[in-house]
This record gives sequence, structure tokens and C-alpha cells, in this order.
Amino acid sequence: MRDHRAGPGAPPPVSPGSLLVAAPGLTDPNFARTVVYVIEHRPQGSLGVVLNRPGPAEVQDVLPAWAKLATEPRSLFVGGPVESGTALCLAALRTGQTNSGLNGVMSVREPVQLVDLDSDPGPLAPRLRGLRVFAGYSGWDAGQLAGEISRGDWFVVPALPDDVLAGTHDQLWERVLRRQGVPLALLATYPLNPAHN
Repeated sequence: MRDHRAGPGAPPPVSPGSLLVAAPGLTDPNFARTVVYVIEHRPQGSLGVVLNRPGPAEVQDVLPAWAKLATEPRSLFVGGPVESGTALCLAALRTGQTNSGLNGVMSVREPVQLVDLDSDPGPLAPRLRGLRVFAGYSGWDAGQLAGEISRGDWFVVPALPDDVLAGTHDQLWERVLRRQGVPLALLATYPLNPAHN
């Protein structure tokens, strides 16, 4: 049987806009059953945000100027265990829109943008399909992520823009796995506790 993490002999490459889907055996509480959107991937390291962990705070309480643009639920999502006092924002632009002429907006992989939360939300608003704000991020030093992927902790799969804005965040892990086809799709039904299988 072919290795579900790989094409011919190697895992798919990680790039901005990829998803890292936690393998069922990854039990680190920061990452169990998470889906991480990769924002940056360079030889020096990688950075991303967890898409399916809404936190207790509301965007309105922390960044009121951005609250009305946030996609439901308007929670401040937990992007990862690194620098939890830092806020990052990902936005998806409407079809046919670009970030041309916008200050504080940088493309990750079209239509997904990284937004500087110190910028003015006004010019972005009419081009916006939705956005999500994250407290903290997930980071890996040089070679660390490659080691975790080789060990089988993560599956690297392509992202869809809707993944960033998913309202059904509690089912995102299963949904992303299901759309990959067999054998990855079979893991979508993997029980939280294998002893209950």
C-alpha cells in the first residue's frame, strides 16, 4: 500500500497556503486534532495558525475596529502556543478582488491575505469575503517541521479558502481529511479514544 503521507517516496512539499492536519496519533494538547494553515515556510523555519480552536475572548473585546468584519463565530481563535499575546489576522478576498492599493495586506496564497491589524479596516472591507483573528501562532525552527512530518505527526494537504473561514470549526479536521480520498479519508472517522473502536 502507498504511504498516505507521500507521493513517490516523500511527503508533499509544505508551502504558504498548505494545511498541516494533525495525525490521529499526535497527542500534544496544543495540536491534537488540529488543522494548521501555513502562512510562511522558509529554510529558517515555518509559521502558521490553528484554524479550528476558537478561544473564549471575542474579537469585539480585543480589536473592536475589526469585529464587524470577522466571520462567525467572532471569537479570537487560538492560533498556537507561541506568543499568545500577539494577534494575527487572515482574510479571504472576494472573487476577482486583489490586495492592490491596500496598505497592511500581504498575500499568503490568493485569495488568502495576512492583514496588519494596525492598519485601517475601511479600505479592506468592500473587498472582503471574511476574516479570522488569531491569538498566538504555531512555529517551527529550521528542520523541525520536516522532522515532525517525516515522523508521521502531520499530513500536508492543500487548503481551500473556506478552510480559513470555516464556521463549523469543530468538524474541520474530519472535513479536510474526508476530501483527500482514500486512505487519508478513512482517518476522518478515527475515534478520539482508540480503545472505544
